[in-house]
Amino acid sequence: MSSHADSKPWTVPALAEAKRNGQKLVMLTAYDAGFARAFDANGVDLILIGDSLGMVVQGHDSTLPVSVADIVYHTTAVARVLQRSLLVADLPFGADATPERALDASVKLLQAGAEMVKLEGAGFKLDIIRHLVEREIPVCSHLGLTPQSVLRLGGYRVQGRGDAAQQLVDDAKAVAEAGASLLVLECVPTPIAGRVTAEISIPTIGIGAGPECDGQVLVLHDFLGLDSGHRRPKFVKDFLAEGGSVAGAVRAFADAVRDGTFPDAEHAYAS
Repeated sequence: MSSHADSKPWTVPALAEAKRNGQKLVMLTAYDAGFARAFDANGVDLILIGDSLGMVVQGHDSTLPVSVADIVYHTTAVARVLQRSLLVADLPFGADATPERALDASVKLLQAGAEMVKLEGAGFKLDIIRHLVEREIPVCSHLGLTPQSVLRLGGYRVQGRGDAAQQLVDDAKAVAEAGASLLVLECVPTPIAGRVTAEISIPTIGIGAGPECDGQVLVLHDFLGLDSGHRRPKFVKDFLAEGGSVAGAVRAFADAVRDGTFPDAEHAYAS
């Protein structure tokens, strides 16, 4: 088992190098110093302060109530203990509605210790991505199932099937061209995620997007098999059951991502 805990700290340029070298990236969400320390020490390459905290920490039915102040608070707690993992923080709902608002929120997140901000969608968000990147703020994009769009989408469901597949591929190319350094693909059929991964130069991180992505992410509570009060998605696997401890679960997840055994067909979506 290789924890990679003795490796040098991750940087934004190192992510692109990992893709070129075929090195799988391991990502988990964290919201406090305790879990962040365990993840950092046991081989997690990227830690995400996800607006998922609205559902798994705060008990809301969606991510929509999460504020910039919420993300700043959790980012600060996690950033204090990291030695190696690269810290990504979500721009919550509405924080990226305009370039000016996105810049203001992103500055707060970077000052709190984040090294990259994540935002959902393409379309008008391409201008937001360009605006941030031009001002030295690294950006992670997020396509497929975008939880902040839950009202428009009518729920949490697989995206990129049928006629929507080409649009997803086009959007992925557009966010990369706009300057994003990383792309999260959520609830996307395995073949489409594979196409995107092959056709863009930036790394892809899958969550319910199959094994062909350049890395994988899970929400902390899901990967530990905790009841979040919401329906468990198909792509979720309880790594605590096989790892025996939090540290063991992290190592099991990291090894499964790196050797390509997670996700398997049982934890992915067909076209």
